[in-house]
Amino acid sequence: MSVNDHSNITILKEIAELLNEETEMIPMLNGALSKFLNGTKFETGWIFFINEKGKSELVAHENLPDALAFNHCQHLSKGGCWCVSRYRNNELRKASNIIECQRIEAAIEADIGDHAGITHHATVPLQSGDERFGILNVATPNTISFSDEELELLESVAFQLGSAIKRIYLTKQEQEIALVQERNRLARDLHDSVNQLLFSVTLTARAGIEMSEQQEIKETFKEIQQLTQSALTEMRALIWQLRPKGLESGLIEAIKAYAEMLNIKLTVNVSGVIQFPSRIEETLFRITQEALNNVRKHSGVQEAIIYITVTATDILLVIKDEGRGFVIDPELSIPSIGLQSIRDRAIAVGGTADWVTEIGKGTELLVRLPY
Repeated sequence: MSVNDHSNITILKEIAELLNEETEMIPMLNGALSKFLNGTKFETGWIFFINEKGKSELVAHENLPDALAFNHCQHLSKGGCWCVSRYRNNELRKASNIIECQRIEAAIEADIGDHAGITHHATVPLQSGDERFGILNVATPNTISFSDEELELLESVAFQLGSAIKRIYLTKQEQEIALVQERNRLARDLHDSVNQLLFSVTLTARAGIEMSEQQEIKETFKEIQQLTQSALTEMRALIWQLRPKGLESGLIEAIKAYAEMLNIKLTVNVSGVIQFPSRIEETLFRITQEALNNVRKHSGVQEAIIYITVTATDILLVIKDEGRGFVIDPELSIPSIGLQSIRDRAIAVGGTADWVTEIGKGTELLVRLPY
């Protein structure tokens, strides 16, 4: 066994140990990339995740020269390049030398920092079985081409990374399934116990109104009935939030059913095809739920309009009411937990959420989600 063979086995072993220990995607990718660069002649590297539509995202990088790191890696993050194009066309099957890289060339031409002799790179797909996740690129100063041995080592690391990425995705899916099961259990418990108790109280209060002859007692029972009815509506809304009934029939039908339960007259306008991943669909539904709850509780009106526009890369959701509106002070944080929840949900999937509102002129919620 040569010295290089022994060194390569050591690198692969160290990377395997790190991959087995890490449970979070980005720290895992950065850690593995760092170990690989420290143990080889490669000096810089970066990883793109590429989705089914071919959209690439720079998710990890290590030891980039100034020209590539400039302005949050703008030249690596944007524009076309040969390796991503080959990957999209399913032509990138193994570790390969890149003859030229448009992104590196653009960074050098822009003259926004030292490129440290990085002009070319090697690339390899990240995959596990038939599932593909993206590409790993590595480079060395003043190096145009890498040896077969270096490319074989790169391919071995890519194989390890692909398996680890698959494991983390599976773990996340299992966690999401467990969370859904727990939500369903809690929703059943609330429906079977608290919901039934509140319903019983409303019936008791109604009977008390009919049986009492004193007006003061009748008014007391009426107040109990109204308060309990409000609590019952809140409870049903909470159960919906835990377990969104109707999503199996489609997002729009679920939104309409939820609005009907809240006694909100809802107009829905859709542009484009409603067909996107389940996580995005549930995020849209949860955001719409919270927005409709805000309309019911705070707007002073019982009507709202929803616009959903689907493009090739984004979903735009607009929810408008003609209610009392509110004041947003830029010096203060978001004025309610409900609004913060909407923004948090949007950010969690890489989107944005903003409001346009004014006292007496209603509220308009603007949500943009990538998919």
